[in-house]
Amino acid sequence: MEPVTLTTDRLLLRTVGPLDTQAVYDAVQDPDIQRWTTVPSPYLPEHASGFTEQLVPDGWAQGSMFTFGVFLRATEGAREDRAGSGAGDEGGRELAGMLGLTMRSLGVAEIGFWAAKEHRGRGHVTEATLAACRWIFTEVGVDRVEWRAEVGNGASRAVAERAGFTMEGTLRAAINNKGVRRDCWVGSLLPSDLSLPSTAPYLPARAR
Repeated sequence: MEPVTLTTDRLLLRTVGPLDTQAVYDAVQDPDIQRWTTVPSPYLPEHASGFTEQLVPDGWAQGSMFTFGVFLRATEGAREDRAGSGAGDEGGRELAGMLGLTMRSLGVAEIGFWAAKEHRGRGHVTEATLAACRWIFTEVGVDRVEWRAEVGNGASRAVAERAGFTMEGTLRAAINNKGVRRDCWVGSLLPSDLSLPSTAPYLPARAR
């Protein structure tokens, strides 16, 4: 699949490449990202270049992982300034976070994300999550997006809940983070949660 670009009122979601390697490297130096995600720690320049130059493009090409850099869109004033100078970019230069959708099984994808430290608390990742999930539901034919995070990662859980994910419980030893098995929370978002149709009929279990 060719990479796609998504836009929201405030954000540009696009693939990342070599020109974004330094921004990714700088953001992931944050101890919280290294603690709560499965990125390598310490995070070295070669990890960032391997991510932007191999892992991300391979995921798109194989249709196995769809990674979006979450970038701030330019304000109207900044767009006018760039137009006057001949620049055509509509933003997409200031990295606010990263989001990936990994295919896990037929019709099921798992979402993962992080926010750059200086951009937290502004709802950017929630906004990006909703845009990316709408896209994968309508354009890829996914009927369930799963979210998982290590128990205790309240910031990630808050994003998932604001995006409409239903918390489904705790899975024992379901995450391997840097060689250590950890319990994780799991939640899901369905197309119907966003008033979208599914590709296959859904028959919920009867309440007991």
